[in-house]
Formats: sequence, C-alpha cells, structure tokens
Amino acid sequence: MNMKFSAPCIFGLEGLCANELRYLGVENVNAENGRVTFTGDWSTLALANINSRYAERMLILLAEFEVHTFDDLFEGVKAIPWENYIGISEAFPVKGRCLDSDLMSVPNCQKIVKKAVADRLSQKYMLPWFDETGAPHQIQFLILHNKVSIMLDTSGAGLHKRGYRADSNDAPIKETLAAAMVELSRVRADHFVTDPMCGSGTILIEAAMKALNIAPGLNRYFACEHWNCVPKDIFETARENARQKIRHDAAFRATGYDIDDSALAIAKKNAEIAGVADRITFANRDIKDFQLEDGFQTIITNPPYGERLLDVKSAERLYAVMGERFKRIKGKSYTVISPDDDFEKIFGRKADKRRKLYNGTLKCQLYMYFK
Repeated sequence: MNMKFSAPCIFGLEGLCANELRYLGVENVNAENGRVTFTGDWSTLALANINSRYAERMLILLAEFEVHTFDDLFEGVKAIPWENYIGISEAFPVKGRCLDSDLMSVPNCQKIVKKAVADRLSQKYMLPWFDETGAPHQIQFLILHNKVSIMLDTSGAGLHKRGYRADSNDAPIKETLAAAMVELSRVRADHFVTDPMCGSGTILIEAAMKALNIAPGLNRYFACEHWNCVPKDIFETARENARQKIRHDAAFRATGYDIDDSALAIAKKNAEIAGVADRITFANRDIKDFQLEDGFQTIITNPPYGERLLDVKSAERLYAVMGERFKRIKGKSYTVISPDDDFEKIFGRKADKRRKLYNGTLKCQLYMYFK
C-alpha cells in the first residue's frame, strides 16, 4: 500500500531531515516549514522510524483539505478509509491543534474527528459501538489557516527518545538537536570529538552513534508495530539491515568534561546503554582548565546560559573563557549553540558560519568556527 508520510522536525532542521531520507532511498521527499513529506509503503515507514536522526516522529498523512465549518471537518474525516488502518477492536484517540483558523476550539474539533471516524468504522464493521481495547492508533489533526491535516502517529514516543537516556541532568539538549549539531560539525567515522560542558553526554553519544552508523531507533519500539495492519516482519527486517551497517571499525573517539560528578555518572551510564561507552572518556574538569589536544579535534558544546541554567552575567563570563580556550588553530573546529545575540562579541570573534535553530521554544544560533 502506497502512503504519504509527514516527518515533523525542529524548525531549521528540515533540510537535514530531507537529505537524510533521500540518502536512505526514500521517494518524493519534500522539505516544508517544520516538516518533511515523503511517500512509500510499510517498509519505508519502518526504515524511516529506525534510521531518522533529525525527525521528531513519523506520521501517516491521510488527508489534507480546507475547512470552515464543523460539517466540513466531519465530512472530510469520514471520507478517509480508516478501516485500512484501524481494526475492529483497536483504539483511536484523537488530539490536535488549531492555529489562525475559523475552527479554533480544539476540544470541539477532537469530538468531531472522533465521531467521524467512529461513524465510518461503524458502517464498515456494522457495529454500533467500539470497545477500543486493542492497540492505540493516535489520530492527530492540525488546522492551520483553515487547512486541516489528518494524520496517524506511527512512532508513539517521540523519535528523540532513542532509549539510551535513562537519566539526564538539568535542561538536557534534545537528542535530535544534538544529532543536528553533530552533522553540521561534519563529524565522521575517524573524528575526535570533545564536549567541554557535556552534562549527561547527549552530544557525544549522538556523535559516536553517527560515526559508527548506529541507527538511532535500533533499540526501541514504535507504536505501529502493534497495529494489525502492519506486516509483522518489516520492523525486524529493518533492524537487522541497520545492524549490518554498523561500522565497528570506525576510529572515532571522544572526551567529555563537566564540573558536576552526578552529571558525569549519568553520562557514563547513558553511553553504556547506547553501546558507545568504549568510545568516550568522561572526566571532571572546569572550562577554565580546558586544553586542546594534539591533532585534529572537533569541539561541540551546549553551554549553560541565562534562560536555561545560569544567570546572564555568569553565562557571559563563561563565553569569555571559551573565547580564550577555543583558540584559532589549524585542525580545530568549534560548534557552540547559544540564544545570546551578543555571543560573538563576548566570545571574541565572529563565527565563520551561523545557523538559526530552536532549542525547545528558545530561538538560538549555532556558531561554527572552522577557519
């Protein structure tokens, strides 16, 4: 069955997400604002869920149409062939968002969508009601400027939840954003990567997984694996294909420093769960004592800052120390994410490249130094 899919992603990562899917061999990939769409079958869906480093989840995009009234919404939703996806006893909860549209009541829209799906299934299965005791099929809707998108969430927990982060320190960076920082820093199989303020180790773990070509979703499960409409073997086949592509011979290594011993303990545990503990060394060291090592070195970090952990003055003192320690030397590159518009001024030099990204709802800049 050929389907259309939508992969929502952090604003600013659409291009990375689209290129990743194209590299995986996915067809009809199209980057849009905040999402990437593509087409394929159930095997494509398994491939995308297991291998995507930058998407937040994988949705089946069932229909898009214009709505101005609740009747428009009801009829449009009822026209969708829900029986192709939802079995006679399977659950179909509904959630969604309304933005700048004629229909702005989310609870009312939820009720309309739920009723439309139930009416369709009632006619198809010839049942007056459904006990919904089976696997949940999370229905999502987005009504934006009177255009509604109706989707089924196949991932369950967000794709940033790789399964390795059992614990985290305060204000951890999202795994998908960390993976993007790694990709934009051009980390490859033979790189030496350092995070001098590593916290719970997310950036270094994502770097190691990227370098060793470990699929981010290899060790977790997805909601649609429990659906009756999904062929039983496709996810295990996709996992086995991903296992075969791991680069055990990669020369990658990394070091992570922090001044919080509890954070370092969490980082070590997370690296063990991710299967990359033998590639990363963690130690207690203050940024003011940071020393560059011989040879090529890629430094990637998410320093604490005003809105996140430190007060603004403390964050600015930290940026100044980083500017002193992150010297302009051939073979060294630095990638720093910060929401502070004055970062370059305090750091002491202009970035060679900047890129706007979002850390949660916080608008940031990715500052890259490589010349």
